[in-house]
Amino acid sequence: MQLAGVYSRVIDGKTLTLSASGWTYRNTFVLYDYETESLWYHLEGEQGLRCISGKYQDRQLKEWTSEVSAWNKWLEKHPDTKYLISGSGL
Repeated sequence: MQLAGVYSRVIDGKTLTLSASGWTYRNTFVLYDYETESLWYHLEGEQGLRCISGKYQDRQLKEWTSEVSAWNKWLEKHPDTKYLISGSGL
C-alpha cells in the first residue's frame, strides 16, 4: 500500500483553493491558496500542511489518511464502495 498526502482545505470555517505555487523545497511542491495568497508546505515529521508565509503563518491544515490503489484492489478490500457512473444524470 502506497500512501499519498491528502489535506483538508478548511481553516476557520473557510474553504481554501490550493494550487501548486511553482516553487519546490526538498523535492516537494509548495502549495499556494488563492484566497489569502499564503504558501503551504508539508514539514517533515508533522502531519498536515503548515502555512509558511501569509495570513495563516504557523497554522496547519489537517492531513487525512489515504492510500493509492488500483480500482480492482480497492473493490476487493471495500466491496460496498458507492460511485457515480458518467452520464447517469446524478
